[in-house]
Amino acid sequence: MTSQEFDTALRKGNIPAICFLYGEEQFLVERSVNNLLDKSLDKSLKDFNFNLFYGNESKGVDIVDAAQTLPMFSDRRVVLVKRAEQLKADALETMLPYIKNPSTTTCLILTGTKTDQRKKFFIELKKHGELVEYKRFYDNKLAGFIQSEAVIHGKPIDNAAAEMLAVLIGNNLQELSSQIEKLAVYVGSKQRITVDDVRTIASSSKAFTAFELARYIGLRDISNAIRSLDALFLNGDDAPMIIGALSSHFRKLWRVRELLDKKMPQSDIGRELSINSFFMGDIVKQAQNFSRDELKLIFEELYKSDVSSKTGGISYVLIHGLLIGICNGQW
Repeated sequence: MTSQEFDTALRKGNIPAICFLYGEEQFLVERSVNNLLDKSLDKSLKDFNFNLFYGNESKGVDIVDAAQTLPMFSDRRVVLVKRAEQLKADALETMLPYIKNPSTTTCLILTGTKTDQRKKFFIELKKHGELVEYKRFYDNKLAGFIQSEAVIHGKPIDNAAAEMLAVLIGNNLQELSSQIEKLAVYVGSKQRITVDDVRTIASSSKAFTAFELARYIGLRDISNAIRSLDALFLNGDDAPMIIGALSSHFRKLWRVRELLDKKMPQSDIGRELSINSFFMGDIVKQAQNFSRDELKLIFEELYKSDVSSKTGGISYVLIHGLLIGICNGQW
């Protein structure tokens, strides 16, 4: 069962007798666990009907005993085992008979980061329960996650605003969820979250300042680029992080420049590179400021600066010189 199928089943009230939720995206694992607890337990009776174990410090017999205990004043008991991938072989062996014949009045939840599906324990668990992986989101899926989160908070978000938030925060679902919650509160009675709302909320963040810095350099706007660079160093950012952000931005400009030189329409470039139409005009304007030969030289300078910053170069002076060189067209 996929994570989407599992969450859909859960929303419909289908509570599994046994499930193992695992994967790189622990934010989603924890969310599913909390949803399971909400649907399975009466909060006023949780003290009577909930047991928590940790795989690295628990015996199989204790987990089984808890799972076989009848719930008190309720229809269901929940037994949660965290770090279940750290259960020892003898614990898994002890639990195996229960996995084959689980109690109908207990929901046994195991969570972890990985599984070894060659083991008999997991082979049987797949037959009698649900084994669900929560994979890390690809970058091109982040905007969809953001839009879904915004709807949950009752404040749909514009496509361009979702794209901007994805660029600024990156692949950190917990932070994205937190930012969307802040935005939902910030917009108040407004019906939707817009790009301007994202700019306002994110304006004090390091990620937004790095985003601004790359954009100003792309526009060859020296004064604003220096202002953004100063803000980043005042915030304590280091040179490798800043150079990484610039490299990513100029890599995108290079791809746009290549496609422009091939006479590809802007709308097709946007689809090819997954750039939202809201940002397309600005990106094209920046790309047109540079020839491919210039971009090649800029990447050579970025590489040299990255090496120097990691071998004791004076970081601010280094990037300041890089900024001036790009904006003045020295390469």
